[in-house]
Amino acid sequence: MAGPDSIRVINAVVVAACLAAPAAAQVAAREGTGGAEPLRVTREQAIEQALGHNPGLVAVREQVEQARAQVVVAGAFPDPTFNADLTGQGRPFSPGSATGSDQSIGVTIPFPGKLGMSRAVARSAVQAAEFSLAQMRQEVSSQTAQAYDALLVALRHRDDLLKSREYASDFLRKTQARFQAGTVPKVDVVKARVDVAQAENDLIANERATAAARASLNRLLGRLGGAPLEATGSLDVPAEPAPVEALEELAEASRPEVKGLAAQLSGARVATRLAREYWAPDVGLALERNAADGAPTSYTSYLSLSVPLLFWQHQKGEVAAARHREAELAATIDDARAQVSLDVHGAWAAASTARRQAVYIRDELLPEAQEVYRVAAVSYGLGGSSALELLDAKRTLVDAQRQYVDALGAANDAQAALELAVGAPLPSTTSGDHP
Repeated sequence: MAGPDSIRVINAVVVAACLAAPAAAQVAAREGTGGAEPLRVTREQAIEQALGHNPGLVAVREQVEQARAQVVVAGAFPDPTFNADLTGQGRPFSPGSATGSDQSIGVTIPFPGKLGMSRAVARSAVQAAEFSLAQMRQEVSSQTAQAYDALLVALRHRDDLLKSREYASDFLRKTQARFQAGTVPKVDVVKARVDVAQAENDLIANERATAAARASLNRLLGRLGGAPLEATGSLDVPAEPAPVEALEELAEASRPEVKGLAAQLSGARVATRLAREYWAPDVGLALERNAADGAPTSYTSYLSLSVPLLFWQHQKGEVAAARHREAELAATIDDARAQVSLDVHGAWAAASTARRQAVYIRDELLPEAQEVYRVAAVSYGLGGSSALELLDAKRTLVDAQRQYVDALGAANDAQAALELAVGAPLPSTTSGDHP
C-alpha cells in the first residue's frame, strides 16, 4: 500500500502531465506535427506566417531592441562615486590603529550638449536597425513567395506527369490491341511498356522535388521541414510590370538600404560635431569629509577638468576618423543608389522576359503540341501512324507542359525579385493572365 509521500509524488506527476499536455498540443499544432491537420495557406497567408515566425526576422527584431537600449546607455548620466580611507595606521591593513579617516562623494557633469549628441548618434543607429529589419522583411517575403511558387510548380508538374502516365497507359493498351490484331510488331509493345515505366520514374522523382520544396517553405515559415503543408494558391501568369522608369523612382524612395545609409550618415554628422568638442571638458565635482583624532572635522572640495593641450591628437584622431566616416557613408550611398538602379533594370528585364515567355508557350506552343498529340493518338488508334510518331508527339506535349509550368514559376519568381528590387509593393497595371 502506497504511503503519503508516494501519493504526493504521484499527484505531482499527474498535475505536471496535465499542465504540459496543452502546451505540447499547442507546439504540435504550430509545427504541424503530432497528427495535427496540415497547414493550408495561400501565397499571401504564407508570407504573413513567415513574417510572424521566421527565426531570422526574430533575431533582427532583437537587434533593433538592442539598438534602442543603447540610446539609454548613450544618454545616461555618469554614476556618482564614493571613496573612503583610513589614515594614521600603525601597521598595514590595521584599521583599528587609524587616527583619522576621509570620505568623499563625487560626480561628473558632462559638458552641456554632449549627452544630447550622444543620444542623437544612438537614435540614428536605431533608425538604421529598423531599416535593416524592413529590408529583412522584404527579403523573407520574396523568399517565401518564391518557395511557395516552387511548391506549386512541383505540384503542377505532378499533375502533368499523372496525365503523361495516362497517355502512356493508353498507348500501351492500344499497342497491345494492335499487336493482338497483328498490325504492329512485339517491339512496339516493349516500347509502350518502357514509356509507362519512364512515367512512373518521373513521378517518383517528382515526389522528391515536392518534398524538398515543402521543406524549404516550412523552414521559412518557422516550422519543421517535414510538417504537413498544403498550398491552396494558384500558379498564374503575373501582371505586366509597370514602366521601368516609374519603378526606378519608386525604388529610389523606398529601398531600405538607402534609407538606412542615410540614417547612418545623419548620425555620423552628429558624431563629427561631438568629436570636435574635445575642447569642452566634462567637469568633476567632489566633496570630502576629513576627520582626525584631536582635530575638528573639516571638509575639502574638489573641482577637476581636463585641458586639451595636446589638441592635435584629437584633430588627427577621433575628429579625422569621424570626418572620414562621413565621407565613406556618402560614397556608399552613391554606390547604393547606382546599385538600386541596376537591380531594378535587371529585375524588370527578367520579369518582362519571363512573362512573355510564359504567355508565348501558353498561347502558341502548348496548343500546337496538344493538337499534334491528339491527331497522332487518334491516327494510331485507327492504325494510321506508327508507334514512334505517337511517342514523339507525346514527348513533345510533355516537354511543352513542363516548359510552361517552369515558365510560370520563373515568371512569378521574377515578379517577386522585381518587388524586392523596388523595395515596395509593385504598382498595379493590367491584371495577370490565367493559364
